[in-house]
Amino acid sequence: MDLKESFIKNRFVITSEIQPPLDEDFRELIENIEKIRGRLDAVTVPEFDIEGVVADSIGTCGILRENKFDPILQTGTREKNRLDLQSFLVKAFEKGVKNILAFTEDYRITGDSLQEIMFFHVDSGKLFSVVDSLKGGHDVAGKDLKKSAEFFVGSGIDSACGRNVPDLELKEMEEMVRLGTGYFLTTPVFDLDEFQKFMKRVEPFKVPVIAEVILLKSANTGHFINRYLKKGLVPGRIIQKLAKAPDKEKASIEIFTDIIKGLKDICHGVHLIPLGWEGKIPRFLDAAKL
Repeated sequence: MDLKESFIKNRFVITSEIQPPLDEDFRELIENIEKIRGRLDAVTVPEFDIEGVVADSIGTCGILRENKFDPILQTGTREKNRLDLQSFLVKAFEKGVKNILAFTEDYRITGDSLQEIMFFHVDSGKLFSVVDSLKGGHDVAGKDLKKSAEFFVGSGIDSACGRNVPDLELKEMEEMVRLGTGYFLTTPVFDLDEFQKFMKRVEPFKVPVIAEVILLKSANTGHFINRYLKKGLVPGRIIQKLAKAPDKEKASIEIFTDIIKGLKDICHGVHLIPLGWEGKIPRFLDAAKL
């Protein structure tokens, strides 16, 4: 069952991010994802281009396809024009990629470091004009392609506002739904009450929403997120629990389990950010009964 089918069947969808290797050695990646085979609906691979260090995200998606996993290729749209997006999507489709997760500007957290500030929302007009062209069997200039390419597109949204979702954001979401967004991925969720208020505000769109959940490795990680992503995003009580815990991993699992328990009744799935703990994901899934 692929990602789109999982949403159609109203499953509680579980996805996780993995980092593409910086070399061509995929052994560790395959070893880690084998541990979660059958437990994830899809695996997200972000673009990786930091200070000239580039990883082959599309190639990594191809490896996942070869190993019978459903990959989601994550990309940013701000720095790409329509021709760039077209080239990117055609290459992805040739590797068997059918799922795209798009933000205005890509971001990622690796280890305890935030390499780029996140910019959610999508340049929807630019992205979907390319997606629609490829689906129709021609490029953005109208030239016929040998084969049409169809994608299931997810879009990033900011869920940190609770009930006070800006009207502009609601209009952007409405436009993305009209253009064909298949699901929304939120900013990281820690406060369940605020997230529930957000979900009530966006419920009229009737598009699946999955919540991003970070596996917090330490109190320092929480402080870092609050400093560079959004002030107060990680509640003080969670940071204090991690700071006082003699076993940080156990405390992190407990925090994760509590968040997942609440999310099951609020949204349509979760997207895990392991922060280097890819090999430990099964322990988190076991604890949360996922």
